[in-house]
Amino acid sequence: MIFPCVDIHTHNKSRKDAIINIYPHEQLIEGAYHSVGIHPWHTSNIDSTTIENLKTLAANPQVIAIGETGIDTLKGASINKQIDIFRLHVALSEQHKKPLIIHCVKAFNDIIDLKKELSPSMPWIIHGFRGKPQLAQQLINQGFYISLGEHFNPQTAAIIPTNRLLFETDESTLDINTIIEKIKSTL
Repeated sequence: MIFPCVDIHTHNKSRKDAIINIYPHEQLIEGAYHSVGIHPWHTSNIDSTTIENLKTLAANPQVIAIGETGIDTLKGASINKQIDIFRLHVALSEQHKKPLIIHCVKAFNDIIDLKKELSPSMPWIIHGFRGKPQLAQQLINQGFYISLGEHFNPQTAAIIPTNRLLFETDESTLDINTIIEKIKSTL
């Protein structure tokens, strides 16, 4: 396992047994693990303060992953700006030796191409994956980890090797053990 907790991505700030996603303008929560990043939906109005806050938080030991970052073709700034911001996150992931948590909507070819180009040493994790088995297999073949949450494709869950499968609550009200049991029941 690449993380000290099973739930690798949540937005529930009351959790102590998960990696809590925060944004650069937010404070760390005492005694909790975090990931920090600029979500693709929030890439339109990035200023230097946001970037400096991101860099500062990325170095903090309570932050054990970088992201949620990524590319979303349906929402956010232009794809080029999203890619530039994504590259910054990759650099921080590599600099601080922390895995990268990725939000991706209709941009998997771009993400795969960037992984090939940048050859990261740190794990890249596609979070909240709901795609088809063929896409999951393509991602696995390129070295990605795949995180599943409450909503997932059972056929896809069945083909993900256990050493590449992660779990998350994201914005779900279900607890992580219920989500894991739901996923495992389809295997």
